[in-house]
Order: sequence, then C-alpha cells, then structure tokens
Amino acid sequence: MEPRHPHAPHEPRDPYDPRAPHEPRDPHELRDLYDRQLRREARPDGPGSRVERVGDVVRATGPAHAWNGVLWSGLDAHDTAGADAAVAAQIDHYRAAGLSFEWKLYGHDAPADLGDRLRAAGFTAGEPETLMAAEAAALPRDVPLPEGVELRAVTDEAGVRQVAEVHARAFGTDGAPIGRRLLDQLAADPGAVAAVVALADGEPVSAARLELHPGTDFAGLWGGGTVEGWRGRGLYRALVSHRARIAADRGHRYVQVDAAPTSRPILRRLGFLELATTTPYTYEV
Repeated sequence: MEPRHPHAPHEPRDPYDPRAPHEPRDPHELRDLYDRQLRREARPDGPGSRVERVGDVVRATGPAHAWNGVLWSGLDAHDTAGADAAVAAQIDHYRAAGLSFEWKLYGHDAPADLGDRLRAAGFTAGEPETLMAAEAAALPRDVPLPEGVELRAVTDEAGVRQVAEVHARAFGTDGAPIGRRLLDQLAADPGAVAAVVALADGEPVSAARLELHPGTDFAGLWGGGTVEGWRGRGLYRALVSHRARIAADRGHRYVQVDAAPTSRPILRRLGFLELATTTPYTYEV
C-alpha cells in the first residue's frame, strides 16, 4: 500500500485516490466506475473474442466455450419498442453465429421491465446475484488455511484439470468449458489471469481464479468453489484474501465479485460493499 500523503489545502480530492484512508466508498459512485470501466468500455477477455458496441448495446462474441453475451445496455427507459428491437437484434446476431448467449442484466439497467421483456423474447432467468466490491489492499492479507492444506498457483494443463474438477464437484456442473477458457487465457496472456487450487494431501478441494483487467481499477473474483466436506473451514475466505493480495500487488484498487446468497455474509464481514443486483438471462440457440 502506498503511504498516505496530505492533500494541498485547495486540491480537489479524488474519491478513488488509493492514497486516501480506507473509508467506505459511496456504493453508487463505485457502481458507476464499474459500469464505465468493465461494462461500457469492456475489452475481450480471451483469444478469439471481440467486444463491440452496436447502438446502445455492448456485447462479447467469441468461441462457443468463451463467455458470449451482452455486457451493458443503455436503452431508453421510455422507448419500450426500441428495447424490444435491441433484444431482437442481439438474438439475431448470436443465432447467426450459432452461439447461445447471456444477457447480463443489472438491477439499475433500463427500462425497468427489461427482465420481463427478455423472458418474453425467449430468455431464461438464472439465480440473481449481488455485485460486490472492496478495496483490494484493505482486505485481510493472511487468512490461515486448515491444517494440511496448501495453495498452489495454476500455470499448466494439470492445474487447469484440477480447477475444472473442483468446479464440477462444487457446483454440480460441467467444468470443461471453464477449463478450456482458462487454458486459452493462460496461453494468450498469463498476466491477465491468476488461478489457484487448494490441495489437501494432494487432492484438489477448492479453487478460484482472478481475472485482471489492465488499465482499469478492478480485478474480478470468479469461480470460488469448495467441495462438500471442506466447506465452512475458511477456504473461501483464504482464496478471497490470496487473490486480493495479487490484485493489489498488480496495481488494481478494487476486487469485485458476483456473490451468491451463501457468499454475501462472508464478503460483508470482509468489508465488501453491495453495489447492485445482477441476473443472468440465457438464450439457447
């Protein structure tokens, strides 16, 4: 952490100055910063992917195993016909590419009934999550691990297989797409992602990854999962702390996470602020 420096008497203070004391930030200001840097000005997150702005929509398109979908929309709250046309245009785009996709809808996005319009167009709503963020350097740096557990950085195919295994066991879903995406990221730009696996006597029992966004204030916490039998023993907190330390050391001011209801209380206790709700709406082609 940089030392604090006094500001000149009449110098305007940047609310996101990392030299400032770690006082709580205004969640709306932090949400606006997130919207601008990671949604409206989003960049591709892997090889073969592209981000483009078409009208009032920012979308990502890439290989089938990549994340494909709408990152941001600035639709007119009063132009419902325009909103329906924008939704239809995205369906046409991804259908032409043969790709299922996600419309990542946030609670403050307009129009207020956009979720209903997505469902009417054939989307399926997933479980709502909470966008949360915290100052990376302010989070605990040394959370103890359970006895016999060690953390290992994921840098090769063997480590990626362990991450995919944990994902499948922890969430009950196919871990292969996560593994392929992580392999792509490590091969194309290893400095943009940091994955870690927790091993108990050589067995992978928890895993997570950190996605770094060069040129932004944010790094994203993703995929934090722990297999049954190892939950409730501090591994989730330890992996948050481990990744936050990497984010801070690499110059990112904040870490953000889409938190499930089970994770929110842990993250609140660590100092995360709730910025918005977010719901995935998926469209299958």
